[in-house]
Amino acid sequence: MTKVRISTAEPAWTDRLAGTVPSADRTRVVAVEGRSGAGKSTVADGLLTALTGRGEAVRVLTMEDLYPGWEGLAAGAALLRERVLVPLSRGERAAWRRYDWERGAFTREWTTLPDDVAGGGVLVVEGCGSGAASVRALVDLLVWVDAPDEERLRRLDDRWDAAVYAPYRRVWADQEEALHRHDHPREHADVVVDNPPR
Repeated sequence: MTKVRISTAEPAWTDRLAGTVPSADRTRVVAVEGRSGAGKSTVADGLLTALTGRGEAVRVLTMEDLYPGWEGLAAGAALLRERVLVPLSRGERAAWRRYDWERGAFTREWTTLPDDVAGGGVLVVEGCGSGAASVRALVDLLVWVDAPDEERLRRLDDRWDAAVYAPYRRVWADQEEALHRHDHPREHADVVVDNPPR
């Protein structure tokens, strides 16, 4: 059952959202999940700013760095679990290789969390699949970002990379639909953030 509902139309919504992040003496993981065009990046950026303002060490990891291409939503969630969340849960170093969309391959270099985040800060994971059932037990706070379908579609049309995204839009939407039908991340969310048109 959802514990908190917040709207980006509210004053100081970012502070309210930051207040839902639990305290702990280890790295806390916040998953920002939702459909394409809902505004997950906007919410993750707002949370980053609010938490930083409270003196927290924060890093945002976008799922786009983990998906192995346009048909890789499920594989991205598996990589999130294997490379990032399981190591963090064991007190080990998380390390992943970023997917290079232009080359169509993962980079050779490994990315790790900054020491202050790895030592007890907040990792905000933003993107479809960050709230998948396979990772849910390793996440401290699951945030679902909601927007009306017509607004989501308008935002997708207005993306800077809309022309690149267009041929894969249906393929991606089908993967999202399958994930949400099977894993029900919205129903398991601790917080729902409504992100209406502005």
